[in-house]
Amino acid sequence: MPSSVLHQLEDILASRYVSRRAEILERVTDLFVVGSGKFTEEHVDLFDHVLFKLLDNVAAAARAELGSRLAVLPDAPPHLIRHLASDETIAVAGPVLRQSERLDEQTLVATAQSRSQDHLLAISGRRILTEAVTDVLVDRGDQAVVSNTANNGGARFSDMGFSGLVTKASDDAGLALSLWGRPDSPREVLVRLFVEASDAVRNQLATADSTRAEILEIAVAQASDRLQASARTRSADFANAKAYVELLQASGQLNEAHLHGFAKEGSFDKVTLALSLMSKLPLDVVERAFVRNQPDQLLVLAKALDLSWVTTTTLLFMQASASGSARPQLDQHLASFSQLQPRAAQSTLQSYLTRRRAAE
Repeated sequence: MPSSVLHQLEDILASRYVSRRAEILERVTDLFVVGSGKFTEEHVDLFDHVLFKLLDNVAAAARAELGSRLAVLPDAPPHLIRHLASDETIAVAGPVLRQSERLDEQTLVATAQSRSQDHLLAISGRRILTEAVTDVLVDRGDQAVVSNTANNGGARFSDMGFSGLVTKASDDAGLALSLWGRPDSPREVLVRLFVEASDAVRNQLATADSTRAEILEIAVAQASDRLQASARTRSADFANAKAYVELLQASGQLNEAHLHGFAKEGSFDKVTLALSLMSKLPLDVVERAFVRNQPDQLLVLAKALDLSWVTTTTLLFMQASASGSARPQLDQHLASFSQLQPRAAQSTLQSYLTRRRAAE
């Protein structure tokens, strides 16, 4: 009976054989590994209790061996597994953090928040990573951790996680390529990646030779156009949005009310397509304006289209989400928006289109 086994083991632990704790730990582990998959929950709880007591004052090598053997077992003692996962010695915690399916999200998040980069690297190699876990990995992780997480096909990212990846990819070509290659990367994330990376290149070359700044801006914009077009061709959501918005435009129904509805949905594709058709600006330009941290271009566009402040506010909140910036300063933006005259805003757009055609 499990209770009699427990009493016998507790007698052994209380005896002179305590000096042989590592040896007893190994034998009890052997017993669990051999019977894994056949135990009831009561049996697993028993082993959890006994193995945890045996672990006291055991050398790191013995703890590492235990962790390696239990990490692959789907019915490993849960309390013991959580304890091993939080071990400060990476040789002990690593195999458990990488492999054990007995670790819950809460344990993984807590470990990622408090342990070393080696611990984070081990977690980043797990078969499945939830958004709560990747949020911490992207925020706390060094280059190796973030890169490994981005390359993990089983990792899922929240909006905050994707935003953090874009920020770190702006000066990391390898990470940028990993983010570009992920099939679950939202298009607004990819557009923002192009915009921020382009800004970095533009600033570097402009510093080296200021006379090249305007030429460089045009070249980078054209490169971004090609990359953005490539992202669209592989997006089914974009194709559906394009068909719907163009149908509204063809029937004369594309108006501010529809635009406001698209913004409330949070549909990047529908909003940018609608703004492009309504303003006659190239879609690439509208997309890049939408993912910049600065709202000036969006405010000019809204005023040129004579949009209401209510609709403009909804667009500003959507832009803040797409660009990974903080909550928009609405009072400040309202002052700028109120001072803009529709005719001046329209003149600004027309001037931009003229310069773009000349450059092309």
